[in-house]
This record gives sequence, C-alpha cells and structure tokens, in this order.
Amino acid sequence: MPEARVPGRTWTVRLTGHPDHTVSVTCSTAACRMPPRSKDAASMRRFAAEHIKAHGRLASARPNAACSCGSAHCALHEARVHCSGSSLLVLVHNQAVGQVWTLADVCQACARNIPHITILATTKPAVPTPEAPAVEQPAPRTAVPGGFSSPETVPDPSPGRRRLRRPNRPNRSRG
Repeated sequence: MPEARVPGRTWTVRLTGHPDHTVSVTCSTAACRMPPRSKDAASMRRFAAEHIKAHGRLASARPNAACSCGSAHCALHEARVHCSGSSLLVLVHNQAVGQVWTLADVCQACARNIPHITILATTKPAVPTPEAPAVEQPAPRTAVPGGFSSPETVPDPSPGRRRLRRPNRPNRSRG
C-alpha cells in the first residue's frame, strides 16, 4: 500500500527595502531569527542566500510529498499544469531581481515550467526497479607450464600501427 501524500513544503526568504535606505530579511518560518535592519544591502543579500541554502541542506526531497506548487494554484509558473512525476526539492531565485528566494517541494511536471530554478534534491521513483544483474567476474587464467601464460593472453603479433615502407627511389642529381 503506497504511503499517504503529505503536503508539500515551501520556504520563502525575502529581502525588503525601507524608506530610510535600510533593508531587512524575512523568512516564512517563524522560528528563524533574522538580523536587524541594515544599510549594507550586499551583506543582507548574502545572508538571505545563505539562509535559504541552510533550509535546503536541512530539508530533503520526500517521495510522498504533494506538489506545493499545485496547492498554491501554480503560482510559481504561468502555464497551468497537471501535477505528475516524482517530488523534487527546488530553489527558485531570479538573479536579475534578487530579492526573493523560494524553496519548495514540487513535482516534475511543474518543475519543467518554473523559470530560474535549481533542483536541490530528487526522490527515487515510487515503483521499485528490479535489481541490476550481478556483474560476472572473469575466471582467472591458468598458467601454461614453461612460464608462458595461456594462449588467450598472448598479445596480438601484428601491432595496431604499422610503419609504411617507402619504395627505394633513385637519387636524383641536381645539376
């Protein structure tokens, strides 16, 4: 019996500018502690990127996760898609805008339609695959009396690359 689907997870980290020329970082996870406002936008942007990466390192793709994009009415992409395929953990971040990072469990069908995506983890297919056949080890070759190896190990007498002989030409005298 297949496992019951669990809701897909979503984390959003946002960099917000304020009228006093400071920036702040917010995370959709209430338990996360964020630094105070700062005028150093570059360091706050680095903090936001590292913070979402930390969420990504702690999370893993779950094979029984429902697509969070589908439950949000496909807000991460424009085209309406029927959710299908295995679950992926993805990071969505547009470098040109650079103010919002989204980490989410999405299905393969939705992932194909989401711009600016990085796949962080994938799940194995729900259907078990047959085990790979065992690789047969060749039997050890026996030595032939007299110090020679078996005929199967004798190198090919004709080398792979031969040097062509030039026909003898009579010497021409310059004169």
